[in-house]
Amino acid sequence: MSLRFFVLTIFPDFFDCFKKYGIVNKALKTGKVQINTINLRDFTEDKHRTVDDVVYGGGPGMLLKPEPIFKAYDYLKTVSQNPFVLITEPWGRKFDQQFAKELSQKEDVVIICGRYEGVDERVKTIVHQEVSIGDFILSGGETAALVIMDSVIRLLPEVLSEEESLKVDSFSDGLLGYPNYTRPAEFRGMKVPEILLSGNHKLISLWRRFQQLKRTYEKRPDLLEKANLSLEDKKMLNYIYKGKDFEDYIKGEKID
Repeated sequence: MSLRFFVLTIFPDFFDCFKKYGIVNKALKTGKVQINTINLRDFTEDKHRTVDDVVYGGGPGMLLKPEPIFKAYDYLKTVSQNPFVLITEPWGRKFDQQFAKELSQKEDVVIICGRYEGVDERVKTIVHQEVSIGDFILSGGETAALVIMDSVIRLLPEVLSEEESLKVDSFSDGLLGYPNYTRPAEFRGMKVPEILLSGNHKLISLWRRFQQLKRTYEKRPDLLEKANLSLEDKKMLNYIYKGKDFEDYIKGEKID
């Protein structure tokens, strides 16, 4: 079984580069995902292929018309029995890792990309969820659709060559990720922490968790309020709150 995306847009070529590289390209080649771009202009009736019009009641800008979107949706219903429909809106549900996990369990996801001043409000009758990637304004929903698809695709089974990395990514368990290093062991006077060179996997694992908690406390303390913390996590946080480091923690808890 694969996840199918259907993106309703007036700029289908916008997604061509996205599909050519990296994890997304691998997922497409292995059939784990399909990305189908639906050109809304193909569902217009006038010779100019008009997809927008002025706003009733006056106001600046143009609005995407309902007819092309509904006709595209009617077409999709012939190829998908139960599509889950998203629309990009600045006031929608905030897109986060939990939302990405939910979407990764779907079979067919439709993303309607807004443009101009948005879409005719009647379009919302076919939408299951409005979604926002942040408190800022974009020129259109296409960029947001890229973000959503990229985040969801990497969660699909067998897409990543090392699926274990999903467990240590930032936000995967509600916390930020820990710092990582590679060779050389020393670069411009900056050394890799000795513990990572020790071969002591127990201590390395504890160090990484300590760093996750410390980084989250320093950069996103709000996440700690919602995180599912273990008793050991809470012990580590007590040291972090007091400004102590990992060495203080292992000495205080008498960890070898």
